[in-house]
Amino acid sequence: MVLKVTVNGWRAARTLWLLLLVSLSVCISVCRATSSREEDSAMENIVTEKKAEESHRQDSADLLIFIMLLTLTILTIWLFKHRRFRFLHETGLAMIYGLIVGVILRYGIHVPRDISNVTMSCHVNASPATLLVNVSGKFYEYTLKGEISANEVNDVQDNEMLRKVTFDPEVFFNILLPPIIFHAGYSLKRRHFFRNMGSILAYAFLGTVISCFIIGLLMYGCVMLMKQMGQLGGDFFFTDCLFFGAIVSATDPVTVLAIFNELQVDVDLYALLFGESVLNDAVAVVLSSSIVAYQPQGDNSHTFEVMAMLKSFGIFLGVFSGSFALGVATGVVTALISFFTKLRDFQLLETALFFLMSWSTFLLAEACGFTGVVAVLFCGITQAHYTFNNLSPESQDRTKQLFELLNFLAENFIFSYMGLTLFTFQNHVFNPMFIIGAFIAVFLGRAANIYPLSFLLNLGRRNKIRSNFQHMMMFAGLRGAMTFALSIRDTATYARQMMFSTTLLVVFFTVWICGGGTTQMLSCQRIRVGVDSDQDNSMSIAEGSERRSTKQESAWLFRIWYNFDHNYLKPILTHSGPPLTATLPPCCGPLARFLTSPQAYENECQLKDDDSDLILTDGDINLTYGDITVSTDASGAHTSSGPAFAGAATSDDLDRELAYGDHELVMRGTRLVLPMDDSEPPFPDPRHELN
Repeated sequence: MVLKVTVNGWRAARTLWLLLLVSLSVCISVCRATSSREEDSAMENIVTEKKAEESHRQDSADLLIFIMLLTLTILTIWLFKHRRFRFLHETGLAMIYGLIVGVILRYGIHVPRDISNVTMSCHVNASPATLLVNVSGKFYEYTLKGEISANEVNDVQDNEMLRKVTFDPEVFFNILLPPIIFHAGYSLKRRHFFRNMGSILAYAFLGTVISCFIIGLLMYGCVMLMKQMGQLGGDFFFTDCLFFGAIVSATDPVTVLAIFNELQVDVDLYALLFGESVLNDAVAVVLSSSIVAYQPQGDNSHTFEVMAMLKSFGIFLGVFSGSFALGVATGVVTALISFFTKLRDFQLLETALFFLMSWSTFLLAEACGFTGVVAVLFCGITQAHYTFNNLSPESQDRTKQLFELLNFLAENFIFSYMGLTLFTFQNHVFNPMFIIGAFIAVFLGRAANIYPLSFLLNLGRRNKIRSNFQHMMMFAGLRGAMTFALSIRDTATYARQMMFSTTLLVVFFTVWICGGGTTQMLSCQRIRVGVDSDQDNSMSIAEGSERRSTKQESAWLFRIWYNFDHNYLKPILTHSGPPLTATLPPCCGPLARFLTSPQAYENECQLKDDDSDLILTDGDINLTYGDITVSTDASGAHTSSGPAFAGAATSDDLDRELAYGDHELVMRGTRLVLPMDDSEPPFPDPRHELN
């Protein structure tokens, strides 16, 4: 019995030891597995950190490439200006440097293949934007970067390097375009712009629409011919042709305008070209978005339907007017903030607020479904007209220089990037027939814009748009940053890829050939340089009267607006102009005193209005300032009256004053400044005192 108990106890102990050994081995295995997983996780973290560091270095090197491009462009520009070399503008130079770097990146640099890359096949109906992959129980998220051909599977690293120097198209719209467009509105010479406003609006609105449809129809015929010949590799509809016509109708004669400014070409020709390019960029953006919004009912979305066309036209009007109102409203809000606060005492804060409000206009318009280009353009014009007068002298200089610098850098960056993308973009589609058809269509579309409209405009203009001016405007229809930005924004389809590739070639040709031949074209057309119509030293009084009649014919559409703006809006929104106590009826005295700033009373003896030459030279406009009233009738006769006005100025005296410079009429201690063109030559006796 004792022996039996001993044996059973030994067996129980052995079983217990076995259980302990098994448990210990299991614990050791678990610990080893955990340790192995921790080691794998640590190694994976180290690899991830190394890849992140390498990516950071690669991104820094990519940005350094563009910085070096801009630096090299600036140094070469200085050399060209020093040598007075005008055959190649800075934008064309930036494109050449971009082309060189693009060739080096495409064919001169090879990145070794990463052995960790894995190629797998799966069957799905569409390409998902985000892909979740289960790797050993862990889920990893991958994003779609784009399609590559079968023969490029082994060159993924090279494609990745080229893709890194290809920016997101939204970078152009949200970062690079706003300072360019804002600077165009902020630096606009309003005097010459509004003097030719009717012609500029005709070229910008009617001309752009005509050019769009002419190019679209011609390109549709070209596409049909390509389809018959079997040279079309994908779908290409009439709406695509119209979209192409809209984006290549956006002109950007920055090269020509720079040469015009340097050579001092006729200001009316400069104003027509500059005004058209500023506004037609905005029109082209809204027109292209309206074409994209064209959506007939039914399965076939590319058939013609009247209601769909009317809807697109309504979208065009709504988007343009809404963007215009938003831009003006932002400018007015900024003017009111600067008017009712003491920000001018803190110049840094003042400049920062001005910059942020101006830039946010673009983003606000895009977020609201409008067009940021139109909004920021008219915001710039409004800021220059109102807010600029409220800024301190330091902030005025800062804002001018800031946006001029941003415009220069952004524009040259875009043109450098154009040259780069000719070789780094992965999905180019070059079709010789489409390219030739595009060049012919762009030429005919520009001709259909300039010549018929110039003929119709000359029927109502006293100062005719001469034939040599028309030829120069035809020649100066360069394509640039806006055309490129619109074409690169969507390259998902075969048609858009072909349009983008062709657009690049059109921009290259117009910038290099047309921009480089500007000086020769001016000489060929015998357009005078070194003198402009408003600032000719040999201008006689008769010529001054003729110039004034030209102002009258162009400004009559705006005489009511300018009279209202000068007497009411500027006193409310700025510290310049006459006090509201002098312009509002006596019954509004308390309101006028509340809205009139102390600076307006301090400046009561001096009228500063950049646009007063447009006001004073039109019919039936009275400017009451202090105790002096200056009136002008449609015939050009001027009268002045006051409680103690002892003398009368002859019509010739006032004609001389209106024809030359920023001269002053001193009347009983009240100084009336008539600002004309800033650089006009002084008259031998600029100051007439009437006693």
